[in-house]
Amino acid sequence: MSSSTTTPTRPAKRLGLKEKYGLMTRDLGWDTTYQAMDDVFPYDQFEGIKIHDWDKWEDPFRLTMDAYWKFQGEKEKKLYAIIDAFQQNNGQFNIVDPRYLNTIKLFLTGVTPLEYAAHRGYAMAGRNFRGVSARIACQMQSIDELRHAQTQFHTISHYNKYFSGLHDSAHMFDRVWYLSVPKSYFEDAMSAGPFEFLTAISFSFEYVLTNLLFMPFMSGAAYNGDMATVTFGFSAQSDESRHMTLGLEIVKFMLEQDPGNVPIVQKWIDKWFWRGYRLLTLVSMMMDYMLPKRVMSWAEAWEMYFEQNGGALFEDLARYGIRLPKYHEVASKEKDRLSHEAWATFNNYGHAAAFNVWVPKPDEMAWLSEKYPKTFDKLYRPRFEWMAEQEKQGKRWFNNTLPMLCQTCQVPMFFTEPDDPTKICYRETTYHGMKHHFCSDGCKDIFENEPEKYVQAWMPVHQIYQGNCFPEGADPTAPGFDPLQEVLKYYHFQPGADGGEFNTSSDKANWERWTGQSLSEPKAA
Repeated sequence: MSSSTTTPTRPAKRLGLKEKYGLMTRDLGWDTTYQAMDDVFPYDQFEGIKIHDWDKWEDPFRLTMDAYWKFQGEKEKKLYAIIDAFQQNNGQFNIVDPRYLNTIKLFLTGVTPLEYAAHRGYAMAGRNFRGVSARIACQMQSIDELRHAQTQFHTISHYNKYFSGLHDSAHMFDRVWYLSVPKSYFEDAMSAGPFEFLTAISFSFEYVLTNLLFMPFMSGAAYNGDMATVTFGFSAQSDESRHMTLGLEIVKFMLEQDPGNVPIVQKWIDKWFWRGYRLLTLVSMMMDYMLPKRVMSWAEAWEMYFEQNGGALFEDLARYGIRLPKYHEVASKEKDRLSHEAWATFNNYGHAAAFNVWVPKPDEMAWLSEKYPKTFDKLYRPRFEWMAEQEKQGKRWFNNTLPMLCQTCQVPMFFTEPDDPTKICYRETTYHGMKHHFCSDGCKDIFENEPEKYVQAWMPVHQIYQGNCFPEGADPTAPGFDPLQEVLKYYHFQPGADGGEFNTSSDKANWERWTGQSLSEPKAA
């Protein structure tokens, strides 16, 4: 018998992280031949951004899809185990004060839908980049944002079994007057080009301003005994660090590709800083007024996360020719009054909101005096003390007329002049014979740069007065027609349950019945 010899095979060389990342990302791309690349990707040039070498796009994480699914799967297992334990142990009764739940209502109706909007926005942006690495980064963030929306809905759905205002957040997001502020922000970004979208969301919001959103809600949840919300926040934290890195990477990538990109990027930074800052008005009042146990004041958060951290960021970007955003000094002037002006306004319109409002208690006003020594006692304490006295006399008042809205940010016109907190800030301009109103020079500038875009804004107050916010079949000519109640039905608010004064709310009554704890008495240690 003849024996055959076989040559031993050499084991395949193990790929390094960089080589594997290259094979699994940019090596999967190709240049089209049946159609021109400019026809397949028409939108990554029309903004004026010039890209000479897409391979210069670097992902510091070098994350591939197989690793992505592994990491996310492990986080999902841990998250849902904790959510399950929270539900089985009636964790909803471990919060320190039922007023805290109103921050969850604001989060679910105003922030969670933005996660889903970001999912859609990154999917669309990724489709419009011819660079493979940029498409991969957008794809992963799109999936991240979808996961965040899902985990937030799943976590908060437990509270919906016990408390009001959480039953139809998607419907409310598209209709409720104050939710047009976050909705218009994202629709503005999604209707821009792909590079502006990433500057708006990845850089201006995720990198520059995200700590002002993420920290108050997640730390506030921890301080107030809401461990379920803390858990989904921690589950998203590693994703957010990747998103922040992408935000800085995209801006540096554009700036390094061509000097002609610098003025375009600067204009976008100016615009989206101001739009994001106006959106954070809702967060400022949540931090100072809606958390029973507070983490820090809005002014302290602004100083830490924007003036210090943001200042260091823009010092780093100065070598590219980028300066601090326009009107950043106005935002810093407003830090001692923003939350007070917002909460006072919502106390006027709380009957038309999906969360409860209340006058701060004496110990809470003492905290506000300590945190805002230059403004609170002089400008805002007298107003809240008067409101408290009116409530004691049974004269709790809500405003049934509708406020003027800013055409750009869609926030009611309650902001004051940068150098005079006793005077409402009002700006206007005329476009095609129509007057448009603005809350600030920043919003006026944004409108005047793209008036043909912002004249199309869906303004809630205008729509209500035009009769477009009544449920189907409503008859305004019917005897006893109540336009406010019809609008609340259109919003899917539950009569007598959603919104209004906390002290007369169903949430307060139910909490006292379930726990046996009177909220007018100090809680036992």
